[in-house]
Amino acid sequence: MTHDHDLVLRPTARQVAAALNPPAGRNGGDLVVEALAGLGATTVFGLPGQHALGMFDALRRSDLEYVGLRVENNAGFAADAHGRITGEATPLLLSTGPGALTSLAALQEAAAASAPVLAISSQVPSAGIGGGRHGYLHELRDQKASFRDVVKSVHTVRTASQIPSAIAEAWESALSAPHGPVWVEIPQDVLLAETTLPVVTALDATPHDLVPRPELTAVAAHLLQNAERPAIIAGGGVVRSDASGKLLALAEKLDAPVVTTFGGKGAFPWEHPLSMQSWLEDRHTTDLLEDADVLLVVGSGLGELSSNYHTFAPRGRVIQIEADLGKLESNHAGLGIHADARIALTALLETVEDRRDPSAAERVSALLAKVRERIAGQELTLEQEVLAAVREALPDDSPSFWDMTILAYWAWSAFDARRPNTMHSAQGAGGLGYGFPAALGAAAADRTRPVLAVSGDGGAMYSIAELASAKQYGLPVTWLIVDDGGYGILREYMTDAFGEATATELSRPDFVALAESFGVPAVRTTAESLREDLAKALAQPGPSVVVLPAVLRMFAPTHL
Repeated sequence: MTHDHDLVLRPTARQVAAALNPPAGRNGGDLVVEALAGLGATTVFGLPGQHALGMFDALRRSDLEYVGLRVENNAGFAADAHGRITGEATPLLLSTGPGALTSLAALQEAAAASAPVLAISSQVPSAGIGGGRHGYLHELRDQKASFRDVVKSVHTVRTASQIPSAIAEAWESALSAPHGPVWVEIPQDVLLAETTLPVVTALDATPHDLVPRPELTAVAAHLLQNAERPAIIAGGGVVRSDASGKLLALAEKLDAPVVTTFGGKGAFPWEHPLSMQSWLEDRHTTDLLEDADVLLVVGSGLGELSSNYHTFAPRGRVIQIEADLGKLESNHAGLGIHADARIALTALLETVEDRRDPSAAERVSALLAKVRERIAGQELTLEQEVLAAVREALPDDSPSFWDMTILAYWAWSAFDARRPNTMHSAQGAGGLGYGFPAALGAAAADRTRPVLAVSGDGGAMYSIAELASAKQYGLPVTWLIVDDGGYGILREYMTDAFGEATATELSRPDFVALAESFGVPAVRTTAESLREDLAKALAQPGPSVVVLPAVLRMFAPTHL
């Protein structure tokens, strides 16, 4: 009897001939890039180093596009953004020791934001692994131990024949819900050793679907359709799983108000009658959510920023759909459904019956009016005008990447992303320096539309070297730098808490002149001319810089 899988596994005569006569001059590095190409990768990011040269030499024998950045952490941010934009695992090639460790902050952000980054690092020669302690350059006693608590999974290679399977296994891990960064490390000698193994062709690394248990969705559907005041919190999991359409359909079927977390920006139409927008740092929003008798939380763990700094205390039943098992009921007890957001929302749509609630849109309208009134009473016209100018200048389909800066904190609550998967920030891990290198990664994914990066002057100095990368690769990124002379938000925090700020004031360069020294056009703007200058810069090919000298303030918090 012949089984179907026998036919699939039996090689053709041409495949046999090619396997028996592989090209000469290949090494372990070729197996790496062949495996990546076989999995569907098109672009890789990274920075070469001594132990990793076998991988980088192999790149010139492949069709993979390489985008090199000047600092490993920035290369990690670029790979993170490329993964977010494409939804595919993005390779990040690193060297051993200092090169690898410099990427840790970027991998923490990728883990917090569920970005599928496939980090492949070299290692010292095999003799130095496992406690050999031969004193090789860059040697660590246990390099992977530094990454194990940050990434989703760690994969160690010891021989050339293990390379394709290890990379395929890591690829599958990165793309199984929840997405996240993974770590593969390969010794230098394995990368450099000549190989006669056949060329790697297509690899099977299909991620597993995370399907909800039907008895749980049945209970959830019953609770929702019988609720008096249901509400929905939509997190980043909705965006990552491309479930925005399902969310809209369910909200309209239930007449349930929706608020998006800062990681879920764009998951729900901003001007929809049921949209509470993203005003999570507002007591009026917190009150409405607490008043819901059934609260559906999709793709969020309700962490610090999504719960008004843990002041949110729901009084009704909580239904939480979350792909990260560790986040189920981690902050609030409820009906926890371990599932991919898109699959779970599809199941609910097929199960719930329509319910009508004419008061839902009225409650949302009243809420937003209260929010506007609260903000209007704080004399923050400059901040609102600057954010409005950015929104008007940025094309609807252009991605934006925001560093940890006051304008970004405004954008979390007040910026209309307009489309799913177009607004991204470093609010997952909260590290500085994300905006510009991340925007470069997004631009490498799609060069047909401009990309916006937003930084403060402090965060900009983390990634100023990447102006060289932007220029070298001609990436269409406009970098808006809001220059307030220091770490603005920390200045506010310290002044409020201690009466004066310490260590927040910074000497900084002339950003316009510095950008121009890299061959990148730059302009100094004002709040009044920002929209025009930003629109003009975004319309230009290649990179550009717009500098706005301005001291912005945050709106008053409501959680204290």
